[in-house]
Amino acid sequence: MGLMDYLKTQLLDIIQWEDDSRDTLSWRFPDEDKEIKRGAQLIVRESQMAQFVYLGQFGDAFGPGKHTLVTDNIPILSTLKGWKYGFESPFKADIYFVNTRLFTGNKWGTSNPVMLRDPDFGIVRARAFGTYDFRVVNVPTFLKEVAGTDHHFRLDEFADTMRSRIVSVFSDALASAKVPVLDVAARYSELGDALMPLINPALTSKYGIELPSFVVENVSVPPEVEQAIDKRSSMAAIGNLNDYVKLQMAEGLAKGEGGGGPGGMAAQFAVGMAMAQQMMQQTGGVLSQSTPAAAPTGPGASAGISAPAGLPELLNPAEVAQILKVAESDVLASLEAGDLKGRKIGTTWRVTRAALDEFLRG
Repeated sequence: MGLMDYLKTQLLDIIQWEDDSRDTLSWRFPDEDKEIKRGAQLIVRESQMAQFVYLGQFGDAFGPGKHTLVTDNIPILSTLKGWKYGFESPFKADIYFVNTRLFTGNKWGTSNPVMLRDPDFGIVRARAFGTYDFRVVNVPTFLKEVAGTDHHFRLDEFADTMRSRIVSVFSDALASAKVPVLDVAARYSELGDALMPLINPALTSKYGIELPSFVVENVSVPPEVEQAIDKRSSMAAIGNLNDYVKLQMAEGLAKGEGGGGPGGMAAQFAVGMAMAQQMMQQTGGVLSQSTPAAAPTGPGASAGISAPAGLPELLNPAEVAQILKVAESDVLASLEAGDLKGRKIGTTWRVTRAALDEFLRG
Protein backbone atom coordinates (compact mmCIF):
# COMPACT_ATOMS: atom_id res chain seq x y z
CA MET A 1 0.00 0.00 0.00
CA GLY A 2 1.41 3.41 -1.01
CA LEU A 3 1.60 6.44 1.28
CA MET A 4 -1.33 8.18 -0.42
CA ASP A 5 -3.52 5.12 -0.11
CA TYR A 6 -2.63 4.86 3.58
CA LEU A 7 -3.46 8.51 4.17
CA LYS A 8 -6.82 8.07 2.47
CA THR A 9 -7.74 5.32 4.92
CA GLN A 10 -6.89 7.65 7.82
CA LEU A 11 -9.04 10.57 6.64
CA LEU A 12 -12.81 10.97 6.57
CA ASP A 13 -14.21 12.14 3.27
CA ILE A 14 -17.93 11.23 3.68
CA ILE A 15 -19.82 11.82 6.94
CA GLN A 16 -23.48 10.78 7.17
CA TRP A 17 -26.06 9.02 9.35
CA GLU A 18 -28.26 6.47 7.62
CA ASP A 19 -30.88 6.17 10.32
CA ASP A 20 -33.33 3.29 9.89
CA SER A 21 -34.65 3.28 13.46
CA ARG A 22 -37.65 5.07 14.93
CA ASP A 23 -36.41 5.45 18.47
CA THR A 24 -33.02 7.19 18.17
CA LEU A 25 -32.75 10.81 19.25
CA SER A 26 -29.01 11.41 18.90
CA TRP A 27 -26.09 9.45 17.46
CA ARG A 28 -22.37 10.21 17.54
CA PHE A 29 -20.58 9.55 14.29
CA PRO A 30 -17.92 6.83 14.83
CA ASP A 31 -14.76 8.42 13.50
CA GLU A 32 -12.61 5.40 14.42
CA ASP A 33 -9.83 7.80 15.38
CA LYS A 34 -9.78 9.24 11.86
CA GLU A 35 -9.38 12.90 11.00
CA ILE A 36 -11.65 15.04 8.84
CA LYS A 37 -9.98 16.30 5.69
CA ARG A 38 -10.59 19.53 3.85
CA GLY A 39 -13.41 19.17 1.32
CA ALA A 40 -15.03 16.22 3.10
CA GLN A 41 -18.71 15.73 2.29
CA LEU A 42 -21.24 16.03 5.15
CA ILE A 43 -24.66 14.61 4.26
CA VAL A 44 -27.55 15.55 6.55
CA ARG A 45 -30.95 14.05 5.78
CA GLU A 46 -34.40 15.46 6.44
CA SER A 47 -35.34 15.65 10.15
CA GLN A 48 -31.65 15.62 11.09
CA MET A 49 -29.17 18.14 12.44
CA ALA A 50 -25.39 17.62 12.56
CA GLN A 51 -23.56 19.29 15.44
CA PHE A 52 -19.73 19.57 15.61
CA VAL A 53 -18.14 19.47 19.05
CA TYR A 54 -14.46 20.34 19.39
CA LEU A 55 -12.69 19.77 22.71
CA GLY A 56 -15.99 19.95 24.60
CA GLN A 57 -17.14 23.17 22.90
CA PHE A 58 -20.02 23.39 20.45
CA GLY A 59 -18.93 24.31 16.96
CA ASP A 60 -20.87 24.65 13.72
CA ALA A 61 -24.28 23.01 13.13
CA PHE A 62 -25.65 21.88 9.77
CA GLY A 63 -29.23 21.27 8.67
CA PRO A 64 -30.52 18.97 5.90
CA GLY A 65 -28.47 18.95 2.72
CA LYS A 66 -25.04 18.08 1.31
CA HIS A 67 -22.25 20.23 2.70
CA THR A 68 -18.61 20.47 1.62
CA LEU A 69 -16.44 21.17 4.64
CA VAL A 70 -14.25 24.13 3.80
CA THR A 71 -13.21 27.25 5.69
CA ASP A 72 -16.24 29.26 4.60
CA ASN A 73 -18.88 27.03 6.21
CA ILE A 74 -17.09 26.15 9.45
CA PRO A 75 -16.25 29.59 10.86
CA ILE A 76 -16.78 28.57 14.48
CA LEU A 77 -14.51 25.55 14.15
CA SER A 78 -11.92 27.71 12.41
CA THR A 79 -11.96 30.05 15.39
CA LEU A 80 -11.86 27.24 17.96
CA LYS A 81 -9.08 25.48 16.10
CA GLY A 82 -7.11 28.71 15.79
CA TRP A 83 -6.38 28.40 12.08
CA LYS A 84 -4.65 31.55 10.96
CA TYR A 85 -4.91 30.85 7.27
CA GLY A 86 -8.11 28.81 7.10
CA PHE A 87 -8.95 25.13 7.05
CA GLU A 88 -5.91 23.59 5.37
CA SER A 89 -4.97 20.61 7.53
CA PRO A 90 -7.06 17.64 8.68
CA PHE A 91 -8.56 17.82 12.17
CA LYS A 92 -10.55 15.75 14.63
CA ALA A 93 -13.94 16.63 16.11
CA ASP A 94 -16.97 14.82 17.47
CA ILE A 95 -20.02 14.94 15.20
CA TYR A 96 -23.46 14.34 16.72
CA PHE A 97 -26.47 13.70 14.53
CA VAL A 98 -29.74 14.68 16.24
CA ASN A 99 -33.19 13.53 15.12
CA THR A 100 -35.50 16.56 14.92
CA ARG A 101 -38.66 14.76 13.82
CA LEU A 102 -41.84 14.73 15.95
CA PHE A 103 -41.98 11.91 18.51
CA THR A 104 -45.62 11.21 19.35
CA GLY A 105 -47.60 9.36 22.01
CA ASN A 106 -45.11 9.57 24.86
CA LYS A 107 -46.59 8.92 28.30
CA TRP A 108 -46.10 11.03 31.41
CA GLY A 109 -47.45 10.66 34.92
CA THR A 110 -46.88 11.59 38.55
CA SER A 111 -45.29 8.82 40.59
CA ASN A 112 -46.19 10.69 43.80
CA PRO A 113 -49.11 13.06 44.54
CA VAL A 114 -48.56 16.70 43.60
CA MET A 115 -49.45 19.28 46.26
CA LEU A 116 -51.73 22.00 44.87
CA ARG A 117 -53.29 25.04 46.52
CA ASP A 118 -56.98 24.92 45.59
CA PRO A 119 -59.48 27.78 46.18
CA ASP A 120 -62.28 25.33 47.03
CA PHE A 121 -60.55 22.62 49.08
CA GLY A 122 -57.39 24.31 50.33
CA ILE A 123 -54.27 22.14 49.93
CA VAL A 124 -55.03 19.15 47.69
CA ARG A 125 -52.89 16.14 46.76
CA ALA A 126 -53.49 15.25 43.11
CA ARG A 127 -52.15 12.64 40.71
CA ALA A 128 -52.17 13.12 36.95
CA PHE A 129 -51.11 11.33 33.79
CA GLY A 130 -51.43 11.69 30.04
CA THR A 131 -49.46 11.81 26.78
CA TYR A 132 -47.31 14.35 24.94
CA ASP A 133 -45.55 14.87 21.61
CA PHE A 134 -42.12 16.49 21.41
CA ARG A 135 -39.31 17.48 19.08
CA VAL A 136 -35.78 18.81 19.55
CA VAL A 137 -35.56 22.51 18.69
CA ASN A 138 -32.26 23.53 20.31
CA VAL A 139 -29.59 20.95 19.54
CA PRO A 140 -26.73 22.24 21.76
CA THR A 141 -29.03 22.57 24.79
CA PHE A 142 -30.49 19.12 24.19
CA LEU A 143 -27.07 17.50 23.87
CA LYS A 144 -25.76 19.30 26.94
CA GLU A 145 -28.73 18.83 29.30
CA VAL A 146 -30.42 15.62 28.11
CA ALA A 147 -28.36 13.32 25.91
CA GLY A 148 -24.94 14.19 27.27
CA THR A 149 -22.03 12.27 25.75
CA ASP A 150 -24.13 9.15 25.07
CA HIS A 151 -23.06 7.88 21.67
CA HIS A 152 -26.52 6.42 20.95
CA PHE A 153 -29.33 8.12 22.89
CA ARG A 154 -32.70 6.34 22.50
CA LEU A 155 -36.31 7.18 23.20
CA ASP A 156 -36.63 4.88 26.21
CA GLU A 157 -33.64 6.61 27.82
CA PHE A 158 -35.28 9.94 27.11
CA ALA A 159 -38.51 8.80 28.78
CA ASP A 160 -36.66 7.71 31.90
CA THR A 161 -34.63 10.92 32.00
CA MET A 162 -37.42 13.39 31.25
CA ARG A 163 -40.48 11.89 32.97
CA SER A 164 -39.83 13.49 36.34
CA ARG A 165 -38.68 16.74 34.71
CA ILE A 166 -41.84 17.08 32.65
CA VAL A 167 -43.98 16.32 35.70
CA SER A 168 -42.10 19.02 37.59
CA VAL A 169 -42.73 21.56 34.83
CA PHE A 170 -46.40 20.47 34.67
CA SER A 171 -46.77 20.95 38.44
CA ASP A 172 -45.22 24.42 38.31
CA ALA A 173 -47.42 25.40 35.35
CA LEU A 174 -50.59 24.10 37.03
CA ALA A 175 -49.75 25.96 40.23
CA SER A 176 -49.08 29.17 38.27
CA ALA A 177 -52.32 28.81 36.31
CA LYS A 178 -54.31 28.47 39.60
CA VAL A 179 -56.86 26.16 37.99
CA PRO A 180 -59.32 24.73 40.59
CA VAL A 181 -59.34 20.96 40.96
CA LEU A 182 -63.02 20.88 40.00
CA ASP A 183 -62.17 22.56 36.67
CA VAL A 184 -59.16 20.30 36.12
CA ALA A 185 -61.33 17.20 36.45
CA ALA A 186 -63.98 18.54 34.09
CA ARG A 187 -61.87 20.15 31.35
CA TYR A 188 -59.04 17.78 30.46
CA SER A 189 -58.97 18.68 26.77
CA GLU A 190 -58.75 22.42 27.44
CA LEU A 191 -56.26 22.09 30.27
CA GLY A 192 -53.40 20.83 28.11
CA ASP A 193 -53.82 23.69 25.61
CA ALA A 194 -54.02 26.21 28.45
CA LEU A 195 -50.80 24.94 30.03
CA MET A 196 -48.79 24.83 26.79
CA PRO A 197 -47.71 28.52 26.91
CA LEU A 198 -46.41 27.88 30.44
CA ILE A 199 -44.76 24.51 29.80
CA ASN A 200 -42.98 25.12 26.48
CA PRO A 201 -40.83 28.11 27.44
CA ALA A 202 -39.47 26.20 30.43
CA LEU A 203 -38.78 23.01 28.46
CA THR A 204 -37.16 24.86 25.57
CA SER A 205 -34.86 26.96 27.72
CA LYS A 206 -33.89 24.11 30.06
CA TYR A 207 -33.80 21.08 27.77
CA GLY A 208 -33.99 22.29 24.17
CA ILE A 209 -37.27 20.51 23.37
CA GLU A 210 -40.73 21.70 22.41
CA LEU A 211 -44.11 20.06 23.05
CA PRO A 212 -46.59 20.65 20.19
CA SER A 213 -49.16 18.58 22.08
CA PHE A 214 -49.65 17.98 25.80
CA VAL A 215 -52.69 15.92 26.80
CA VAL A 216 -54.01 15.49 30.34
CA GLU A 217 -55.96 12.22 30.37
CA ASN A 218 -56.79 12.00 34.06
CA VAL A 219 -56.41 13.90 37.31
CA SER A 220 -57.28 11.99 40.47
CA VAL A 221 -57.64 13.30 44.01
CA PRO A 222 -57.81 11.51 47.38
CA PRO A 223 -61.09 9.69 48.26
CA GLU A 224 -62.16 12.32 50.79
CA VAL A 225 -61.92 15.06 48.15
CA GLU A 226 -63.85 12.87 45.69
CA GLN A 227 -66.60 12.53 48.31
CA ALA A 228 -66.70 16.30 48.78
CA ILE A 229 -66.99 16.75 45.00
CA ASP A 230 -69.82 14.17 44.88
CA LYS A 231 -71.67 15.97 47.67
CA ARG A 232 -71.33 19.29 45.92
CA SER A 233 -72.61 17.73 42.70
CA SER A 234 -75.58 16.25 44.56
CA MET A 235 -76.49 19.61 46.08
CA ALA A 236 -76.27 21.25 42.66
CA ALA A 237 -78.56 18.55 41.24
CA ILE A 238 -81.11 19.04 44.04
CA GLY A 239 -81.31 22.77 43.39
CA ASN A 240 -84.01 24.36 45.61
CA LEU A 241 -83.88 22.48 48.92
CA ASN A 242 -87.38 23.56 49.93
CA ASP A 243 -88.92 22.15 46.73
CA TYR A 244 -86.91 18.96 47.20
CA VAL A 245 -88.29 18.51 50.75
CA LYS A 246 -91.83 19.03 49.53
CA LEU A 247 -91.36 16.45 46.79
CA GLN A 248 -89.99 13.90 49.27
CA MET A 249 -92.96 14.55 51.59
CA ALA A 250 -95.47 14.08 48.81
CA GLU A 251 -93.87 10.87 47.56
CA GLY A 252 -93.56 9.43 51.08
CA LEU A 253 -97.09 10.32 52.13
CA ALA A 254 -98.47 8.86 48.91
CA LYS A 255 -97.10 5.50 50.03
CA GLY A 256 -98.66 5.76 53.48
CA GLU A 257 -98.00 7.92 56.49
CA GLY A 258 -96.64 5.18 58.67
CA GLY A 259 -95.33 2.97 55.89
CA GLY A 260 -91.84 1.61 56.08
CA GLY A 261 -89.26 1.38 53.33
CA PRO A 262 -87.31 4.12 51.61
CA GLY A 263 -90.41 6.13 50.72
CA GLY A 264 -91.70 6.23 54.29
CA MET A 265 -88.26 7.01 55.69
CA ALA A 266 -87.80 9.83 53.18
CA ALA A 267 -91.17 11.25 54.10
CA GLN A 268 -90.34 11.11 57.80
CA PHE A 269 -87.04 12.84 57.17
CA ALA A 270 -88.63 15.52 55.00
CA VAL A 271 -91.47 16.17 57.47
CA GLY A 272 -88.98 16.32 60.32
CA MET A 273 -86.98 18.97 58.44
CA ALA A 274 -90.15 20.94 57.74
CA MET A 275 -91.15 20.74 61.40
CA ALA A 276 -87.73 21.90 62.53
CA GLN A 277 -87.89 24.83 60.14
CA GLN A 278 -91.34 25.82 61.39
CA MET A 279 -90.26 25.51 65.03
CA MET A 280 -87.25 27.77 64.41
CA GLN A 281 -89.37 30.39 62.65
CA GLN A 282 -92.25 30.31 65.15
CA THR A 283 -92.42 33.06 67.76
CA GLY A 284 -96.05 32.80 69.04
CA GLY A 285 -97.61 30.72 71.86
CA VAL A 286 -100.04 27.85 71.87
CA LEU A 287 -103.01 29.96 72.84
CA SER A 288 -104.05 33.35 71.58
CA GLN A 289 -103.26 35.97 74.19
CA SER A 290 -106.71 37.55 73.72
CA THR A 291 -108.66 34.34 74.41
CA PRO A 292 -109.09 33.28 78.06
CA ALA A 293 -108.45 29.61 78.77
CA ALA A 294 -111.54 27.56 79.47
CA ALA A 295 -111.73 24.99 82.23
CA PRO A 296 -109.73 22.02 81.01
CA THR A 297 -110.86 18.45 80.87
CA GLY A 298 -108.99 15.21 80.28
CA PRO A 299 -105.71 14.18 81.84
CA GLY A 300 -104.83 17.71 82.99
CA ALA A 301 -108.29 19.00 83.95
CA SER A 302 -108.12 18.14 87.67
CA ALA A 303 -104.91 20.08 88.03
CA GLY A 304 -106.45 23.24 86.62
CA ILE A 305 -103.66 23.56 84.06
CA SER A 306 -103.46 26.46 81.66
CA ALA A 307 -101.17 26.29 78.62
CA PRO A 308 -98.18 28.60 78.86
CA ALA A 309 -97.36 31.05 76.11
CA GLY A 310 -94.34 30.75 73.85
CA LEU A 311 -94.67 27.05 73.04
CA PRO A 312 -93.43 25.71 69.70
CA GLU A 313 -95.88 24.88 66.93
CA LEU A 314 -95.40 21.12 67.30
CA LEU A 315 -95.04 19.12 70.50
CA ASN A 316 -94.09 15.54 71.23
CA PRO A 317 -95.90 13.42 73.89
CA ALA A 318 -93.22 14.11 76.50
CA GLU A 319 -93.62 17.87 76.09
CA VAL A 320 -97.42 17.60 76.28
CA ALA A 321 -97.12 15.49 79.45
CA GLN A 322 -94.85 18.12 81.00
CA ILE A 323 -97.36 20.88 80.20
CA LEU A 324 -100.32 18.88 81.54
CA LYS A 325 -98.27 17.58 84.46
CA VAL A 326 -99.30 13.99 83.81
CA ALA A 327 -97.49 10.84 82.81
CA GLU A 328 -96.44 10.44 79.18
CA SER A 329 -98.40 7.15 79.07
CA ASP A 330 -101.59 9.09 79.83
CA VAL A 331 -100.91 11.40 76.89
CA LEU A 332 -100.27 8.41 74.58
CA ALA A 333 -103.51 6.79 75.78
CA SER A 334 -105.43 9.99 74.99
CA LEU A 335 -103.82 10.15 71.56
CA GLU A 336 -104.68 6.52 70.81
CA ALA A 337 -108.28 7.07 72.01
CA GLY A 338 -108.63 10.21 69.91
CA ASP A 339 -109.40 12.50 72.85
CA LEU A 340 -106.23 14.46 72.08
CA LYS A 341 -105.81 15.11 68.39
CA GLY A 342 -102.40 14.31 67.03
CA ARG A 343 -100.60 12.98 63.98
CA LYS A 344 -98.49 9.85 64.01
CA ILE A 345 -95.41 10.00 61.76
CA GLY A 346 -93.76 6.62 61.70
CA THR A 347 -93.74 5.62 65.35
CA THR A 348 -93.74 9.16 66.77
CA TRP A 349 -96.74 11.32 67.70
CA ARG A 350 -96.83 15.04 67.07
CA VAL A 351 -99.40 17.42 68.59
CA THR A 352 -100.03 20.91 67.25
CA ARG A 353 -100.67 23.92 69.44
CA ALA A 354 -104.19 24.19 68.07
CA ALA A 355 -104.94 20.55 69.02
CA LEU A 356 -103.62 21.09 72.56
CA ASP A 357 -105.63 24.32 72.73
CA GLU A 358 -108.78 22.45 71.77
CA PHE A 359 -108.06 19.65 74.24
CA LEU A 360 -107.64 22.10 77.12
CA ARG A 361 -110.87 23.87 76.23
CA GLY A 362 -112.80 20.66 75.71
